[in-house]
Amino acid sequence: MTEELLKQARSAHEAARILKTCSSSQKDQALTAMAQALRERQEEILAANKLDLEQGKEQGLGSALLDRLALSEERLCGIATGLDELAALPDPIGEVSGMWKRPNGLEVGLVQVPLGVVAMIYEARPNVTADAAGLCLKAGNAVVLRGGSEAIRSNLAIGKVISEAACEAGLPQGAISVVQNTDRSLVAELIRLRDYIDVVIPRGGAGLIRTVVEGATVPVIETGVGNCHTYVDKDADLKMALEIAINAKVQRPGVCNAMETLLVHEEIAPKLLPTLGAELGKANVQLRGCSRACQLIPAASLATDEDWAKEYLDYILAIRVVSSFDEAIAHITQYSTGHSEAIVTENYSAARRFLAEVDAAAVYVNASTRFTDGAQFGLGAEIGISTQKLHARGPMGLTALTTTKYIVYGNGQIRS
Repeated sequence: MTEELLKQARSAHEAARILKTCSSSQKDQALTAMAQALRERQEEILAANKLDLEQGKEQGLGSALLDRLALSEERLCGIATGLDELAALPDPIGEVSGMWKRPNGLEVGLVQVPLGVVAMIYEARPNVTADAAGLCLKAGNAVVLRGGSEAIRSNLAIGKVISEAACEAGLPQGAISVVQNTDRSLVAELIRLRDYIDVVIPRGGAGLIRTVVEGATVPVIETGVGNCHTYVDKDADLKMALEIAINAKVQRPGVCNAMETLLVHEEIAPKLLPTLGAELGKANVQLRGCSRACQLIPAASLATDEDWAKEYLDYILAIRVVSSFDEAIAHITQYSTGHSEAIVTENYSAARRFLAEVDAAAVYVNASTRFTDGAQFGLGAEIGISTQKLHARGPMGLTALTTTKYIVYGNGQIRS
């Protein structure tokens, strides 16, 4: 283990002890200062990002991954605005969710408290550096950020700007730190620092998440891979189905809430798929379909079994024609990663069944899966989208970065 990593973890642990007692106004002032610093120092951040992009192109990163890596004045403005919006949200810390009196006179309550130190491990998304730091600070936590090598310059630049701003606003040193060494062996060390780290959140591809889940001794909040489906029912509105399918795939294909598989009922497939295939072709989407889908879309290639389980994160879409609602549900049950699933239908009963039977963090009726996002759900920025079922599920906003403790008021009671 490097001495620097241990030093960062210890510093974060000490900062967390102070942060949990900071007032809402102190934290909000720091968030506002961080947002302003991002706006004022955008040139140095964009210069660092340019170097990351150049390196990514040299290494042959795909277009979708490069899009996730890229920053611009507009995107930086959006990141800064997200921090301002966080400052405006209610502070969950100290909120008492219940208080009750026992027959012996004890008053028992449940209060929201910070988790402590959050280690965030992520890939290719420099915006996560600011989003995660802001969310953790608002919820009273210190954060250790370990991004991927492809975005190291961007992450360090953003981390430097926001950590300096937070300290100048009165928050403790160590509240925000970015791991500079991108050696993968350090991840294995970081996720085992139980004396200093309270929770680890991995955000990235299946390989990263599996590595963290299988190797950590620190508790993990598992964010999930997004093999997201849209099912177009026989009673769907064709125009709506077309617009939703195109948006879910094309609007930003390199993110976890983009659609990867389209299921279409056989009764509506001849009306929908030829037009949809042509529109997706204009957007340079590669189509991989079952035999029936290929008959309706000649440009599609025949899908393999692996295609149904694939999170492409690219301009690629798998299409399957199904004979019934039940067949669609069975397909989703087999291949879903529990992230986001959608149905397009005008049939009330089908919509209700889909909501009841599909097991995922977010289930939609007549809307694009691209909305699975903390900001879109009104939660402010998000630290990730959890597909597990303990503690937090779906887009994780402020409340997901807290835990609870019981507070008990007495006046001398002893247990007999």
